[in-house]
Amino acid sequence: MAAPKKGRGPSGGQGRPGRALVIILIAMVALAGGMFLSGHTTPRLGIDLAGGTSITLKAKNQPGKPNAINPTNMDTAVGIIERRVNGLGVSEAEVQTQGSDNIIVNIPKGTNSEQAREQVGTTAQLYFRPVLTVAASGPEQPAPSGSPTPSGSATPKPGESAASDDKDKDKGEEATGEEATPSPSATTQGRAVSEGLKKAPTPTPTDSAEPKPSDSPEASPSADPATAKLQEEFTKLNCADPEQRAAAGKDALPTDSIVACGSNVPGSYEKYILGPAEVSGGDVDDAQGAIDQQTGEWIVSMEFSSAGAKKFQTITSRLSQQQPPMNQFAIVLDGEVVSAPSVRTALSKNAQISGSFDQQSAEDLGNILSYGALPLTFEEVSVTTVTAALGSEQLKGGLIAGGIGLALVVIYLVAYYRGLAFIALLSLLVSGILTYTIMSLLGPAIGFALNLPAVCGAIVAIGITADSFIVYFERVRDEIREGRTLRPAIERAWPRARRTILVSDFVSFLAAAVLFLVTVGKVQGFAFTLGLTTLLDVVVVFFFTKPLMTLMGRTKFFSQGGPWSGLDPKRLGAQPPLRRSRRVSASTEPKEA
Repeated sequence: MAAPKKGRGPSGGQGRPGRALVIILIAMVALAGGMFLSGHTTPRLGIDLAGGTSITLKAKNQPGKPNAINPTNMDTAVGIIERRVNGLGVSEAEVQTQGSDNIIVNIPKGTNSEQAREQVGTTAQLYFRPVLTVAASGPEQPAPSGSPTPSGSATPKPGESAASDDKDKDKGEEATGEEATPSPSATTQGRAVSEGLKKAPTPTPTDSAEPKPSDSPEASPSADPATAKLQEEFTKLNCADPEQRAAAGKDALPTDSIVACGSNVPGSYEKYILGPAEVSGGDVDDAQGAIDQQTGEWIVSMEFSSAGAKKFQTITSRLSQQQPPMNQFAIVLDGEVVSAPSVRTALSKNAQISGSFDQQSAEDLGNILSYGALPLTFEEVSVTTVTAALGSEQLKGGLIAGGIGLALVVIYLVAYYRGLAFIALLSLLVSGILTYTIMSLLGPAIGFALNLPAVCGAIVAIGITADSFIVYFERVRDEIREGRTLRPAIERAWPRARRTILVSDFVSFLAAAVLFLVTVGKVQGFAFTLGLTTLLDVVVVFFFTKPLMTLMGRTKFFSQGGPWSGLDPKRLGAQPPLRRSRRVSASTEPKEA
């Protein structure tokens, strides 16, 4: 009784091949359904296929920091730039180091790509500096004004105000710092600059004797050489000139007082004299644009670290007691004033910037505050634009190459394996559906973008998958050559074919994993696709090809071994059945005796 059960074991294990086929069918339906429900019915395309911009940034040596360019700071900069771009929804962008001091940023064309390019280009550190003097700047060089531009401007620059999260903001408070005040004289400006210079680490000789503005209204700004130099730079600065605007505030130490430019509305500029930096972007834990529930207006909320909160409380406590424009602090990124809100009260860990924000400007400023603090300063070395037309041509060429390769595989399977080619083609179709749906879902899930090397990896996978079928088919044919019928041949061939397939796929997957770990950029796309399709090959062979082969072996077409089945014993040179040869020898033996 035990012997028959043992003999039925192998076939019993394959007695339900339909169960495996149902499992893989359910998986295909679930993946396809998820793809359509998510709205991502096509894989995301990389920069070489969709078009976009490639930016090369080079790290610059900073004064007083000769060893700042190191792998740690470069990796930190890559992470910050990547988060900054991702904060705009461009999650398929690539940010990677090249050499010891270069960073390559690839931004595919699409939603927010131009905005991301602008923010990637501004890569210097972020600082909060007190405003000492502000004036409109343009071709006509109007006289300086002690207050920011009037309220109602398109974007919140000087006309913004800062307030704590729990502070009520009525109209009177929002008007603080925006009302017109008499134009300050050169003497008043000089005193303001001199007061700001006192915060520098190396004070000038006249700093200690510098009187307060209220004590000596006749103080001369020219008494301090540093003040006079800043005044001269401020007077000559024309922020409407792109070259002057780009040079203002660049390469200055955080402890320096600087002149800088800002833009309130397109075509309109303000110039500033700013004191030494008192808070850096690294002190900001989080910032984001949001709608104020009380007023319904867009604001930017900020949250500082514990150390940053103390610094911010110190500066806002002092600024809140000053008169415009010295009650403002400037948010300076890459030497440019991106915002200059006024302060009404001392702030600490949580703060809000309110003003004439819309959704775009509020989110932009929040993104800059969140991801603007880099450990290094970079300069833009090159910008390369790839057109979508070129990417389409490359994709078309890759698909043509893949189609030719697939056609050659089909021709070979049909010519050599006849009816078995039907099983192989269905398996290739299932593998293709699984690959396509998974790639489409991985785009929004992990930011996977299909580039040309990834397409090459998918084409190579056709050969890997076809190789698995060939290994199994040849094992089955070997069993038939030895005189076995089809159904036992299918079951006996599977264990040996399975081991060969697993070893082959393991080697391919290991090569893909090593290539993915040791390379960067587009080559990783090839390695990722190759590894993914190798894993899918194992799934398809185990859950589709083998069960389908078992079912087909029960059909009359395959079991009879016709010429077009690919399993004809005569064409394969099969030996006579083993059991029949034994019976013949047993029956003739007594006659000879």
